[in-house]
Amino acid sequence: MPARHSWEIPLLVVVIVVTVLAYLVVILMAVLGHVNQYSLLLLFAPVLLWLGRGMNYSQQRLNAVRMSPTQFPEGYRLVVEAAGRFGMAKVPDAYVVLGNGQINAFASGHGFRRYVCVYSDLFEVGGAARDPDALAFIIGHEVGHIAAGHVSYWRQLGMFVVPFLPVLGNALIRSQEYTADNHGFCNRHLGAPGAMRTLAAGKYLNSLVHFDEMADRAPREKGFFIWVVNAMASHPVLTWRMWALRDRSRHGKLFLRPSVPPPARFAGPPPGYPPPGGQYGEVPPYRAP
Repeated sequence: MPARHSWEIPLLVVVIVVTVLAYLVVILMAVLGHVNQYSLLLLFAPVLLWLGRGMNYSQQRLNAVRMSPTQFPEGYRLVVEAAGRFGMAKVPDAYVVLGNGQINAFASGHGFRRYVCVYSDLFEVGGAARDPDALAFIIGHEVGHIAAGHVSYWRQLGMFVVPFLPVLGNALIRSQEYTADNHGFCNRHLGAPGAMRTLAAGKYLNSLVHFDEMADRAPREKGFFIWVVNAMASHPVLTWRMWALRDRSRHGKLFLRPSVPPPARFAGPPPGYPPPGGQYGEVPPYRAP
């Protein structure tokens, strides 16, 4: 199964076409003298996006802790390994930001720089990972966003109207998240259950969550509002996401709940499912900058 979700590129093409049409309409409105706050927002989208990315990157450079061989070395090593496994020529910068109890991480970029940020609550006192495999999955997920081109300026500019397309736009974002999950799975498949348990119950109560029991609920939870909540979500809902990480024979569902019989339990990757840049357990040689 390819790492990139099968719906990602078709949805991206549709969203870019809609964005281009929106630009043309706004330009025509401006020529005719009909300008409002929404048309101004779209007209200045290239500048606003560039400014926002620059401010975000500078925020991390000024306030976050940069991972290195001497600061959060475990996280730094995992970023280097993930970049190597995905065949990336350059290791992205990596930062630890104050979590204040939140479990999160994200990837972004500015100019030619790419970086990932990991919330501090994924680490314990002393900088060690509470669940190293789960952290490796999460870092693989974020580095996967970069490897898949999700943080490109031009891609994000082409997706500028996503907030105005709540169903179509969110479906594209969910497909990207599934793609990143596939990268995280390829990077450290054993960390997938721990990462999902942590997202479900936090880093202290995650051991009480049974991954397979929660994934089994994906086809059983039915109803109109179940569909609505999923359709409006920017990330795959957790039960469907767990199902997709367990059933590696097909890509995660975007609109309709899973319906096929699941594997009996989480079993890791099937035969013939290597990561994008190599085989499990090996990291292609390259030099960090």
